[in-house]
Amino acid sequence: MNSALEKHLNILDYALSALWRHRLKNGGIVVVFAAVIFLVASFQLVTTALTETAGKVLAVTPEITIQRMSAGRQEAIPLAYAEKLHDIFGIRAVVPRVWGYYFDEVRGANYTVLGVSADMPQADELSRAVVGGVMGSGGQGKVVVGRAVSQALQLQPGQLFSLFRPNLSLKAMTVAGIFRPETDLLTADLIAMPLVEARDLFLIPASKATDLCVYISNPAEIGTIAEKISKLLPDTRVLTRPQIQKTYQVVFGWRSGFASVCLLAALAAFAILAWDKASGLSPEERREIAILKILGWETADVLAMRFWEGGLVAGLAFLLGCTLAYLHVVFFGASLFRPVLVGWSVLHPALSLAPHVTLKEVLLLLAFTVVPYLAVTVVPAWRAASVPAESALSG
Repeated sequence: MNSALEKHLNILDYALSALWRHRLKNGGIVVVFAAVIFLVASFQLVTTALTETAGKVLAVTPEITIQRMSAGRQEAIPLAYAEKLHDIFGIRAVVPRVWGYYFDEVRGANYTVLGVSADMPQADELSRAVVGGVMGSGGQGKVVVGRAVSQALQLQPGQLFSLFRPNLSLKAMTVAGIFRPETDLLTADLIAMPLVEARDLFLIPASKATDLCVYISNPAEIGTIAEKISKLLPDTRVLTRPQIQKTYQVVFGWRSGFASVCLLAALAAFAILAWDKASGLSPEERREIAILKILGWETADVLAMRFWEGGLVAGLAFLLGCTLAYLHVVFFGASLFRPVLVGWSVLHPALSLAPHVTLKEVLLLLAFTVVPYLAVTVVPAWRAASVPAESALSG
């Protein structure tokens, strides 16, 4: 047992010395391989972080959202629809909401305008998401803006600004607070205000709203209650919180998957290059293998040496690529790839991503990067180890 261990340690020592002799060549392989792993790992980490962040911020959304549809398009829903839901058991509250988009022609950006009621069950959670103010308080014209909006319009708490109504009249508003950075994924481009103010901005009648937010006492009954609402209000679209969360996961997953396919193509190209380099032995490498076999090395020993060389190169590149990917996502906010995943809007959320790395994700990344590299070097390594000493020395 000790002799076998000593033998493998000697093979490892020789593999390290061989790698050092060809340090320029191996260093180039490590850099290129680490760059490929960095790209793949960055996308995997940022997708995980965005999905987790979306799940946290969507936890305060209503369990069910009702929207009226006409000719396949959404239109204002009468508040009388809420009275039809009183007989459905399990509904805690039905709260109207007004929301829409405001286009800033000067900056070419779209702002999301949201009018909420103080009767919302999650009013306390929304207030805790605000810095320097409270949702729905402060009197007429008081609004809360997202950080991207405050930066674009250069707004601070207590500052006055105006927006145009559809009839081109100006509506004056005062900033009551700014949303916290933790909610940037949903609030970066948001202007939140009381329901009455949003109706006044969009000139929506007091008897209507954009949609109805339904809050459920038992989350396990969301699907059942949503089905009852669909039958009771056939001209509406009923959206549940799990459906919205799944939509975010699908959007992030689709964009990440599309980019990952492109990166896997780069990984495949690198694997082909590694195969070509490993199979095309130089005369110096052939003579080295022949000398080793004359000195008593067996084919399995040469194969083990080649495997150690490939494993050390792949392992170093994997550690380097994953470390750089984690630093890129956590400390630099995935600045290289964030526009691909969060969209190409003028207003980008300044996210603070903290991905939760699991063993499953590490093994998956190993399977997509290191294992293919080792696989394409097995056959060339066996061919190198099977070269007869006489033919190698004779050239």
